Amino acid sequence: MKSTWIVALAVLFLINVLNFYDRNVAGALAEPMKAEFGLSDRDIGLLGSAFIWIYAIVGVPLGRLADRLSRKTILLSGLIVWSSLTAMNALAQSFGHLMFTRLGVGVGEAVVAPAAASWIGDLFPAQKRARALAFFMLGVPIGGALAYVCSGPAAQAFGWRTALVLAAAPALILAPALLFLKEPARGASEEHTHSTQSGSMWSVLKVPTMWWIIASGALLNFNMYAYGTFLVSLFVRTHKETLATAGLIVGAIYAIGGLTGGFAGGTLGDLIVRRKRNGRMLAASYIALAGMPLAYLGIQQPNGSWLTAAILLTLAYAACNSYYGLVYASIQDIVPPNLRGSAMSLYFLFMYMCGAALGPLLTGQLSDWRARVAAERLGTALGPEARAIGLQEAMLIIPLLSLLLAGVLWAGSRTIARDIDRRATLVAATATSAVA
Repeated sequence: MKSTWIVALAVLFLINVLNFYDRNVAGALAEPMKAEFGLSDRDIGLLGSAFIWIYAIVGVPLGRLADRLSRKTILLSGLIVWSSLTAMNALAQSFGHLMFTRLGVGVGEAVVAPAAASWIGDLFPAQKRARALAFFMLGVPIGGALAYVCSGPAAQAFGWRTALVLAAAPALILAPALLFLKEPARGASEEHTHSTQSGSMWSVLKVPTMWWIIASGALLNFNMYAYGTFLVSLFVRTHKETLATAGLIVGAIYAIGGLTGGFAGGTLGDLIVRRKRNGRMLAASYIALAGMPLAYLGIQQPNGSWLTAAILLTLAYAACNSYYGLVYASIQDIVPPNLRGSAMSLYFLFMYMCGAALGPLLTGQLSDWRARVAAERLGTALGPEARAIGLQEAMLIIPLLSLLLAGVLWAGSRTIARDIDRRATLVAATATSAVA
């Protein structure tokens, strides 16, 4: 049985790796696409934000389906849709074509988080979920790292269109692997009897801690998508690196920082919850606070200090990735098993619409504005130097929001113990009613 869990978690993890590979590939290839189609930073940001808008909106009904239908079927359908449209991105002849295919990728990828999180929640008991979910969410940094490490050099060698086709290819292996998995029964890992009856997804929003978690997700994802869209450009413009070299640097930041933060967050989450029921949220708050000065100093490093910038941003990115194991496990603690897919889809709706969708767009707009101000200050045309200054100044919004994130997570730590008790009472009462 344990080996079956491990195989299932491994396949779901690999699907999430491809999920974030294909999600980040547009950021990895932003500079050549920008040059070919004559795009502004705002256009690049809009490309990322539009992806998020459709992702968040369709995620709610798909999350509801994940609580009612086969999660395997939903995941397989999404995998086929987003990988096919990632490959079709290579045929784009205009910004409009790029936008259309990226929207399609968003529709396909919206199935992953609610269906997979619900699946994992039924594989592992509460005291082991933080590590399992943290491992699954390592797909975020690993997928992002592969997008930058592979796509940047591939684009420089063969062109950005070929890099997009290569990004879609792993689906040919993962789709058959998913078909062989056995899906667990809902609530299979719970210690107490539970009801399998469907509940109202909106009842999730009556849980006070859920609102703090939603707010924290919005702040985190603003930063994560600002990083994903503009970090390569930061090293190209400020540190004068080539696209391939910048891709390798950012790939290393994602891989090292993501793995370190993800493993640390998951391990800490399962250890600390045995001592304090609000320990996961408290730990997430303190780590977010520690990440704030690291992000500030990393972004502010001048040309010639790319190594220092990379080290600082790796640590800041590690702080961001510790969030998943700590906070995603907290969602499972306060939501009944039959509403986990719905809870994740609602969380993602608010998190992406209020955070991730704004991260690329507002950072891009800030960058264009600050670049114009820098050009006026320098008394020059809007050239590379002004654009480098503009992007650096715009990305300082990231440490500012990290400070706010720490405060929101701390507030959530003040309510979660009561909500865990309320959830246990609700599950027991519902189960008793179902038996009667």
